[in-house]
Amino acid sequence: MTEPPAQDGMERAVLDQAEAQLRAVLGRMPREVSLLLFTSATANQVFSDAFRQVLRAIRTMAPKVSLREFDLGHPKAREHEVTAAPTLILAPDRAAIRWLGAPLGEEGRVLVEALLMLGYGDLGLAPESERILAKLSEPRQVTLFVSPTCPYCPQQAVNALKAALARPDLISLSIVDIQIHPALADRYDAHSVPQVWANDVLIARGAQPEELFMTCLSKLQEETVFIPESDAPLVEADLVIVGGGPAGLTAGIYGARAGLKTVVIEKDALGGQVATTPVVENYPGFTQVGGKTLVDIMVSHALQYVQIFPGEAVLDIVAGQPLEVATSRRRFQARAVLLATGAGYRHLGVPGEARLGGRGVSYCATCDGALFRDRDVAMVGGGNSALTEALYLQNVGARVTIIHRRDRFRAQEHLVQAVAAAGIPILFQHEVEEILGEGRVEAVRLLDNRDGSRRQVPVQGVFIAIGYQPAVELAKKIGAGLTPDGYLQQDERHRTTVPGVYAAGDVAGGARQIVTAAGQGAEAAMAIFEDLVHPYWTESGSA
Repeated sequence: MTEPPAQDGMERAVLDQAEAQLRAVLGRMPREVSLLLFTSATANQVFSDAFRQVLRAIRTMAPKVSLREFDLGHPKAREHEVTAAPTLILAPDRAAIRWLGAPLGEEGRVLVEALLMLGYGDLGLAPESERILAKLSEPRQVTLFVSPTCPYCPQQAVNALKAALARPDLISLSIVDIQIHPALADRYDAHSVPQVWANDVLIARGAQPEELFMTCLSKLQEETVFIPESDAPLVEADLVIVGGGPAGLTAGIYGARAGLKTVVIEKDALGGQVATTPVVENYPGFTQVGGKTLVDIMVSHALQYVQIFPGEAVLDIVAGQPLEVATSRRRFQARAVLLATGAGYRHLGVPGEARLGGRGVSYCATCDGALFRDRDVAMVGGGNSALTEALYLQNVGARVTIIHRRDRFRAQEHLVQAVAAAGIPILFQHEVEEILGEGRVEAVRLLDNRDGSRRQVPVQGVFIAIGYQPAVELAKKIGAGLTPDGYLQQDERHRTTVPGVYAAGDVAGGARQIVTAAGQGAEAAMAIFEDLVHPYWTESGSA
């Protein structure tokens, strides 16, 4: 008998452990949770069947959960104003929450979170969030657009659920799966996820810290930074790591194992760019693994050693001893800080790009690709990411054309061959000069670098993968030196030019690979441990 591959056994063990934990926590829920599922034999039957199977499986684990199912033609559907299937109404006696879709992929986490909140009655709201919601005096009808392939959506969905459960007298919530209800997404021009609308006003794009979400909901407008009304609690640590990607998570493990009290702060989805990578094929130990699966393994490992603060944006770092780190929720004092802030998407900087962001312009094919099934889209770029995402877009049903300003790709050869085998059209030596459209993307204007001619190509989406911009804003605030290429300057021990502040991962440049980022995180943590024993920034430590 052939033995199963090692990675299959590891993933199976992780899944078995997760299922056991889920069964235990759902089985202890003290409160009854009633669910109403509306289905149809003629509309989205596959998704209705999937939803039904998921809910039945949950009921075997959660005795306090009750389920009643109705057809769209039943009077109950008219009573609850349900017109689409599948639709799930959660605890109609206690809140106004409905789910238009099915809990597949990332959305499964959202359903579990919702049941736990309802079953335990513990929302875990931050004090600032409670104060903001307490001041709310007018109704809010919230519509949240999500996708099963979006790792950022669960964080925003949890924010919305907390709001709807905390103020059921004023807040109603509809969670909409864009893959099952593309027409509704079109009506709102919701061409990226997560997106949140309240009272038909766009209030948020992307995942947010909880308090920032509540602020946007209260003000009915998009906000970018939340500043607490009062000082947040103080956390003291030996090492504060800013960034929860492979470098930061690995550094957390190594720092804690060296005996340092270590914390990790991450403003966005844990895992960084890896979380939105469809398939990883070059990480040792895994012939092929989903990016999100790899992130989940890393996070689970790190949580055994360090405290992680997700959804917190670092607003400022004050150099000195101790170093002061201020986030959107609290303050930290640390003997050392590791900047593992990674790199963000590089923009084209052409007219129409910013204006049509979220309305056809996207930087994440795995998040938004499903919206463009049977539509013409452009993939701009010629590296590994661009070709990988072009293949993904074709796989989900988009008609994709690659636009690259050079005469050949910079990607690995196996990706170049895969694109050729897939028959994806390519426009070499062309540049996007402008993205055109009124309320959404309608076309791109291209410059032919060979003869200087210009032409307009109709597309409904533009996906951009032209590299990354190192996230060095915090480093600039404290006066840390940068390289000529704009990356964070460091020596062989990962020290920046600011005493006590270190760097690791994509923010410092290099190969920009998962394995190298993890290696740099380990190196940096060990160097920090040695420096804290013999501080190089003091006279005695440098002697």
